[in-house]
Amino acid sequence: MHEDATTMELRPHIRLLHGMRRPANWLQLVRFGLVGGVGFVVNLLVYTLFVHGAGVEYRVASVAAWLVAVLNNFVLNRHWTFDARGGQARFQAIRFLLVSLVAEVIALLLLTLLVEAGGIAKIPAQALAIGAVTPLNFLGNKLWSFRSRA
Repeated sequence: MHEDATTMELRPHIRLLHGMRRPANWLQLVRFGLVGGVGFVVNLLVYTLFVHGAGVEYRVASVAAWLVAVLNNFVLNRHWTFDARGGQARFQAIRFLLVSLVAEVIALLLLTLLVEAGGIAKIPAQALAIGAVTPLNFLGNKLWSFRSRA
């Protein structure tokens, strides 16, 4: 996925507009969404098992569910969504983990806000929090974790 030198020199908002015109980017977004959907289900299943099955405090359960989902999502995103097998897995994993960690901190804050101040049940609140940070995850991973070195 090579961008020419003039596109790389453009301001970020112009690059974004250029990128939105490329069908490959939309396909990548769909793949990211599918992987995210699998990760979402994994996250909610693990979260539900910890909260309702094991009686774990909901914020601790959120972190445990995040850890399981992040491992699953890294492998699928690296090999299928971004086809980044040519890059160094160690560096990609560190970046992916950092992007995911930032998203999890925001999701955890949202989860707490939704449960404590919003009175929303824990499972729907977790689903909303995950959904809210998905765009951040996509952009962070596309632009940093798995960016192509053209």
